[in-house]
Amino acid sequence: MQKENQPYKIEPASRLSHVSEYYFSRKLKEVARMNAEGKNVISLGIGSPDMPPSEETINVLCENARKPDAHGYQPTVGIPELRKAMADWYKRWYDVDLDPATEIQPLIGSKEGILHVTLALVNPGDQVLVPNPGYPTYTSLNKILGSEIVNYNLREDNHWQPDFEELEKMDLSRVKIMWTNYPNMPTGANATMELYEKLVDFAHRHQIVIVNDNPYSFILNRKPISILNVPGAKECCIEFNSMSKSHNMPGWRVGMLATNATFVQWILKIKSNIDSGTFRPLQLAAAQAYHNSAEWHEEANIQTYARRRKLAEEIMHTLGCTFDPEQVGMFLWGRIPDHYADVEELTEKVLHEARVFITPGFIFGSNGKRYIRISLCAKEPQLEEALKRIQAIMNK
Repeated sequence: MQKENQPYKIEPASRLSHVSEYYFSRKLKEVARMNAEGKNVISLGIGSPDMPPSEETINVLCENARKPDAHGYQPTVGIPELRKAMADWYKRWYDVDLDPATEIQPLIGSKEGILHVTLALVNPGDQVLVPNPGYPTYTSLNKILGSEIVNYNLREDNHWQPDFEELEKMDLSRVKIMWTNYPNMPTGANATMELYEKLVDFAHRHQIVIVNDNPYSFILNRKPISILNVPGAKECCIEFNSMSKSHNMPGWRVGMLATNATFVQWILKIKSNIDSGTFRPLQLAAAQAYHNSAEWHEEANIQTYARRRKLAEEIMHTLGCTFDPEQVGMFLWGRIPDHYADVEELTEKVLHEARVFITPGFIFGSNGKRYIRISLCAKEPQLEEALKRIQAIMNK
């Protein structure tokens, strides 16, 4: 029995000491406070598509949600209709053959996939290769799970691709996974078959699993490719894909992974002990979305973002930043002028004087510390207003 007035003591798990609150979670609280004060901040920070899914997708969701027998638990493997739609989509757009019964696993988005793949393949103390700069979740989840992070460099002078000569000089004997992300976030560097061939060869020679995160291949990019296009890739590669970006469905939480049947079964063993299957009407609607027409993709993923991209480029020019015009994806990545001491000198000025939130590149790793990222997930009037505000403070 607890003694009177004795404080109740409990400490958090030690793994919490290895991570901090997600940058956007923390920073958007500040933006919310500014908005509550009437400052009307325009957020160009997060890549959350602001457009709706196709009308057919929404109709299938509504129709099936009204059915009285549609609300029960669903299989963790996903319903056959969804798995078949995913396989058909990979064949249609990437010319990759996948067995819908054994080589696909639906996910609740890629973040969840990072967790499950790590749990299935990596023991505490094993090493994982993480890109610098790269998606912060690769680092944070692997730290939480006890993996040892080994960063590999992506640099502008190498087109933001891995330096394979540098990688070959490393001790790779304890590396289990190499995380890759092409088209790249945050840099916008596009994938090439030559890069994918090098990665597959690297994986085979060093007995490493490449996990390629591929949610941006449709955004401002008319020639999407998959690492699974490479012969032999399925033996050593896992590819994530997500409906969040390509189908305007970020809040739906529908993604997938594709790989060989053995890896799928290992991952399913983990996943089935952590969560249950997604709401059946949502899965049926997602299956419908995978049949969106080429015309829908052209307008949603090419034309709309191209118009927004022009405005983002004007913002970059106004800030004195330089960028690669060949970038793809839903962000624009630019290098800040040399006269700034650090990137936050610029981003904080823009936030507090122009009331526009843009992302400092250091959150993606040390190789991003002289860069900013502008999201294209804002409508043109917002981008135009952001440009005017930034022009006003930069022209003082």
